[in-house]
Amino acid sequence: MNQDKVKQKLLAIEDTQMDFTLIFSGKKSKKVNGLYKPQSREIILHNRNFSSDDTGQNLLLYTAIHEYAHHQHACLRGGTLSARAHNSEFWAIFHALLEKAEKKKIYSDVFSVSPELLKLTEVIRSKFLKNNGELVKEMGKHLLKAHDLCTGIGVRFEDYVDRMLRIPRTAANMAMRMFEYDIAPEVGADNMRFLAGIRDDDERKAAETALIKGKSPDTVKIQVRKKETEDDPVALLEKEKARLERTIATLNKRLEEVKRELSKEQ
Repeated sequence: MNQDKVKQKLLAIEDTQMDFTLIFSGKKSKKVNGLYKPQSREIILHNRNFSSDDTGQNLLLYTAIHEYAHHQHACLRGGTLSARAHNSEFWAIFHALLEKAEKKKIYSDVFSVSPELLKLTEVIRSKFLKNNGELVKEMGKHLLKAHDLCTGIGVRFEDYVDRMLRIPRTAANMAMRMFEYDIAPEVGADNMRFLAGIRDDDERKAAETALIKGKSPDTVKIQVRKKETEDDPVALLEKEKARLERTIATLNKRLEEVKRELSKEQ
């Protein structure tokens, strides 16, 4: 499979707003299998990292799709990428491309080829993810009882959480919400915390259903974020403003550090 065929496969998965170049470096790299250069819109694959058998070529396609996700992400941002390229938005794009590639038989589902791995996955989901979720949800039920008891004897519940249970208040509040919202424990405790933070009942249920059906957490988070910004465009501007302010603060701090270092050298 040459570089032209790989590019054709990527375009067959999903078209792109901006053209790009795909290059086989002809090299072997111990650090990375590939990279994306947003300035020149180049996907570079270190093709000597991959064997010529089906497994190696499938891994090459996986890497190509990963770098193509960076390109698609850059297209959404006007051709540029932030310093933190591997954020939730990127992973959502990448996972969506993988799903499309699997459906179109361009990329093979690597997880389904190992019966042993599938069996182990089921054990992890049922014995650990679900059980852990059930435990946290049950703790939320008991925390609500503790809240009522504290109110009855005139004690602040927050003080009880801080000094008797010695757990973060946010963790206690999330556990109580998990129980009150009756969140499905099979999604796992971490995803339950995310769902507990969604106030709208319909949005939370839709997100929970998506997770149960197999969507990745990043994909669901981006869907929720898009829905929130569609409902409230001001919220989108506020988040962008906060992000820019953080970036400016970081750059100003670094500028002052550089100035100090320069003054020492002079």
